[in-house]
Amino acid sequence: MRTIDKKTVVEAVAALCMEANRFLPADVLAAFARAKAAESSAAAREVFNQLEENAALAKETGLPLCQDCGLGVFFVEVGEDVRLAGGGLREAINEGMVRGYQDGFLRKSTCDPFSRKNVGDNSPAIVHFDLVPGDRLKITMMAKGGGSENMSRVMMLAPAQGWKGVREFVIRRVAESGSNPCPPIIVGVGIGGNFELAAINSKKALMRELDDVHADPEVAAMEADLLASINRLGIGPMGLGGGTTCLGVKVKLAPCHLASLPLAVNIQCHSARHKEVTL
Repeated sequence: MRTIDKKTVVEAVAALCMEANRFLPADVLAAFARAKAAESSAAAREVFNQLEENAALAKETGLPLCQDCGLGVFFVEVGEDVRLAGGGLREAINEGMVRGYQDGFLRKSTCDPFSRKNVGDNSPAIVHFDLVPGDRLKITMMAKGGGSENMSRVMMLAPAQGWKGVREFVIRRVAESGSNPCPPIIVGVGIGGNFELAAINSKKALMRELDDVHADPEVAAMEADLLASINRLGIGPMGLGGGTTCLGVKVKLAPCHLASLPLAVNIQCHSARHKEVTL
């Protein structure tokens, strides 16, 4: 059994929050460059110029990539042979997130759902745990902004609707979202499981790198079909038109009940802020 001190987790999570909000992942920057080169629309190319300039300024100055620094969402893989010393794991992650948002001067967005009073420290961290073999702790942090999250949906389809129904729902959801989620977007799709698992899987799918091709050729074909269909909508970067509404579609499948076909679409804006650490 390996022991990790709570303080190590707190410091690692604080650093994750600050780095995720300041540094755009390399795969996203590469996708910007590819899309800009392929765009025929001058307005779309200019949007990509501004997105690249914004990312460079955030990296240089340490300012956040976006004024909406999001809710702190964490996916944590906990090794069966790991224990934490000095406190609980959820407590450590929450403490680290509060510290990271405070020390990094990141906007705190968590509020009471009815009074709308800001909690003041962005807590509580939203944490999903998975127990895995081994003695490591893998923590992935996502800063999820409100604009793109508002465009996400869960739908319980009838089994007979199959892939056709899934495809229609995903494309319609993006079309109806228009410019609201700050395109170019990334689309996470959870298919199967049940109501809550489909939603979690749709968000987990967003953690895959844009260059990653699904190991199952049939699922890879679904992702390619959805990406091409969404980009034919013509919404374009920031809704100004063009051929790049979406940078990538990532699908995560799970077995489901005979009577159900759960489907979730989680939309990520162009500022795809996530970062991971393994302790």
